[in-house]
Amino acid sequence: MTSRPGTTSDVAGMTMVTAGTMTANVASYVLALAAAGWLGPAGYGEFAALTAAQLVLAVPALALQTVVARDVVLGGDAAALRRLGVRCAAIVAILAALLVAPIAAVLGTGVAPTAAALLTAPMLVLLAGEQGLLQGTGRFAALSVVLGAAGLGKVLPAVAVLAPGGGPGAALTASALGTGAVAVGARVLAGPHRGAQPAYDGVASVLRASQVQLALIVLSSVDVLLARVVLDEEQAGQYSLGAVATKVAFWLPAAVGVVLYPRMANPAHSARAVRSALGVLVGIGAVTVAAAAVAAPLVPVLVGEDYRPVQGLLWAFAANGACLAVLQGALLSAIAREHTRLAIGAWVGLAVEVVLILEVASTMQQLIAVAATTTAVTAAVVSVLTLRGADRDPAVSTLPTVREGPPGHPD
Repeated sequence: MTSRPGTTSDVAGMTMVTAGTMTANVASYVLALAAAGWLGPAGYGEFAALTAAQLVLAVPALALQTVVARDVVLGGDAAALRRLGVRCAAIVAILAALLVAPIAAVLGTGVAPTAAALLTAPMLVLLAGEQGLLQGTGRFAALSVVLGAAGLGKVLPAVAVLAPGGGPGAALTASALGTGAVAVGARVLAGPHRGAQPAYDGVASVLRASQVQLALIVLSSVDVLLARVVLDEEQAGQYSLGAVATKVAFWLPAAVGVVLYPRMANPAHSARAVRSALGVLVGIGAVTVAAAAVAAPLVPVLVGEDYRPVQGLLWAFAANGACLAVLQGALLSAIAREHTRLAIGAWVGLAVEVVLILEVASTMQQLIAVAATTTAVTAAVVSVLTLRGADRDPAVSTLPTVREGPPGHPD
């Protein structure tokens, strides 16, 4: 029996989604450690660079999930939305094919391993479509299973190839096939769903949502990328360790947006859901920053004296991640209500951060100060604009009307 929105508490939904997300994240860390040990520095450098390239091409997958979840809430038909997923996967596959040679040249990687890495992107798009159906119908237990399985399906085949001596290309190919298998399983788990609205071309909606997701992803990593430009090698390494706290604070409350997103897309509940999401994210962020400050003395104990300079800045790294989490909540609301122009604020914040880092930052303290301050101001501005928009115009749909009744309920 599938659960409907309202039958599972928000706390339970967030707990289940967090469990699935953490499973995927832990699996990714295991793969990174295994690849580093088995491939050696040179091989792991190639593997890590290609994995980073995957992240950029995965942006359409993130966007598709949000668009599908929103349209399910508004009465979209699963068959039409799955066709949208296939079209988006085809577009991403063509784009990936065109980018193989340029990316291989820029990264200095082999053509075959690069092609294997980019093969995962269209698989992720297909998987994201099914995750969007589960999210939109409020089936968070099933979504948690798929999230965890996606992490394991990507990692376990790659580890199985790396263990006996396989190279980066073979491991990345196995990872792509594992992701495809999970997408098929997710299709079965999601099952049929009928909505009241006719099919429509949502590719434009996915493109608009993609630029929102891209702004957030770049903003969350630009300081680490530029650390190698403005800092010496030792400080850049220390900054990268501190940025782990940023990632934890950023991704830890991700379940809040996932669970409340269907309400954000529902005109009857949008404004309240946006306020609830932002309030919860601010609260979790405050607790995370405080926890980072308390745990800071453990840094040199756990990772060595070379990283002691990070100790006094750990709270600032966590604050940067907490602000990114709030910004993500606001931008998810923008996608839910088709107000993606709010992403302009994130792009402006990104441009300002890049300029300030290159012109002002020359120490680790200055770099994290610029990053955290810029992110905080950007999150505050976008959040205020989001709240004003939600109160004035709770939801704008690309579909003609809003279906009555619980989202995801079959006709």
